[in-house]
Amino acid sequence: MQTIRDLLQGHDDTRPAIGAPERDWLTYGGLKALSDKVAGQLHAAGVGRGDRVAIVLPNGPEMATAFVTIAQSAVTAPLNPNYREDEYAFYLEDLKAKAIVLAEGYDGPALAAANRSGLTILRLAFDAASPAGDFDLTAAGGGGECDAGVPSSDDVALILHTSGTTSRPKIVPLLQSNVAASAIHIKDSLALTADDRCLNVMPLFHIHGLVAAVTASLSAGASIWCAPGFDALRFFGWMADAKPTWYTAVPTMHQAILSRAPRNKEIIEAAGLRFLRSSSASLPAQVMTALVETFDAPLIEAYGMTEAAHQMCCNPLPRGEQKPGSVGVEAGPMVRIAHETENHLIKGTGEVVISGPNVTPGYEGNPDANAKSFFEAEGRRWFRTGDQGAFDEDGYLHLTGRLKEIINRGGEKVSPLEVDGVLMDHPAIVQCVTFALPHPKLGEEVAAAVVLKEGAEATEQDIRKFAAERVADFKVPRKVVILDEIPKGATGKLQRIGLAEKLGLAEPA
Repeated sequence: MQTIRDLLQGHDDTRPAIGAPERDWLTYGGLKALSDKVAGQLHAAGVGRGDRVAIVLPNGPEMATAFVTIAQSAVTAPLNPNYREDEYAFYLEDLKAKAIVLAEGYDGPALAAANRSGLTILRLAFDAASPAGDFDLTAAGGGGECDAGVPSSDDVALILHTSGTTSRPKIVPLLQSNVAASAIHIKDSLALTADDRCLNVMPLFHIHGLVAAVTASLSAGASIWCAPGFDALRFFGWMADAKPTWYTAVPTMHQAILSRAPRNKEIIEAAGLRFLRSSSASLPAQVMTALVETFDAPLIEAYGMTEAAHQMCCNPLPRGEQKPGSVGVEAGPMVRIAHETENHLIKGTGEVVISGPNVTPGYEGNPDANAKSFFEAEGRRWFRTGDQGAFDEDGYLHLTGRLKEIINRGGEKVSPLEVDGVLMDHPAIVQCVTFALPHPKLGEEVAAAVVLKEGAEATEQDIRKFAAERVADFKVPRKVVILDEIPKGATGKLQRIGLAEKLGLAEPA
């Protein structure tokens, strides 16, 4: 299992693979036939092995199958469909894209940026009466020469950018073998079989949805029901239609689902989920407990990142083996703790590092970042995740935060995740994020943004008093901002870095 093509082999061709609202299922046989058809259409357009194809499509079955099929012939580069023209122009140039896949009839900013760069435009068209995910690609203009060979394990399958919160986004190339290894790791962690079905609500321009929901399921011969994005108001209707055995989401999505769960008890009981999964950000222990009670199923929190083709650690099955507040045990790559500034492994608290077949060979065109992020120790090559954490006596990893997010209050280090955990125990708080607030003397001060439960009341003074009774004085937020909604990133994650600026509490850096 060294390539994405390998992952599709050995499954019953009559079994369902890709589904969607009000669409027939695309079978494994249909997905294999689609892969061959897309290969021919790409080659006719002059696009082949090694060529980079940007994909800008709305969430749904065609986005899933476009990734899976194109990656078997070329290099995929999914992009956020909500970018502006200048953002597309930057990413397309940075990626050195040769072609771009756009929906038939689309004439938005991605097209304008692609025309500026002279890319081959590949139009994706589908018939709603056809099985979910079936499509045709048509190139504007004639094709040219290309390598029509089948990508090998060492070829790049997927290119994504880091979020670029504090610096220029870095290019992360993931090999066919990286993606295949991660898919197998996730399949094994979740004990996925052909009888499983994932309800996908994750954006498919992001590693979480692409690998955990789609590719891992396909490696097991399982099925994926592709929702058109995340919508808490429609989630339980989708659950009733899809009949999934599991779903995966980020914590903010889980919290929105929880808020609507009481009025959907019959659907939850009828669904009988085998498990739920959370990743891409730390899940508050209180939310994990509430989800387990609500769905009567284990909540599997996983720890992943783009550079690892997603999963690094995972809370194990069966039920009862999960630890709230922990991201679980190593689940695929080797996971260790390293000194934060010196290149050696340590015991105790430090920077989380990984080594394994799912880890990117390195950032593209960025030797400085590679020198800072990779090091050799104990006969292996290790990647620095930028996260701080420690293992407990049972081998479960507990994260204390991103190193860049640790608040330095006059030399006293504060873990924002620790403060989050305390504030989430407040009876009026449903969501919170602790962040650094610039301070003229201390350098940084502790601040928190909170969302109150519907109908609940609490003042900034109430919340600060609550925290002061539970943590040392230097960890108590000096500023608490009560909001209707906390700003989120493109994938639904709460963002600590830069939050003070977004809330108008600090001058832009």
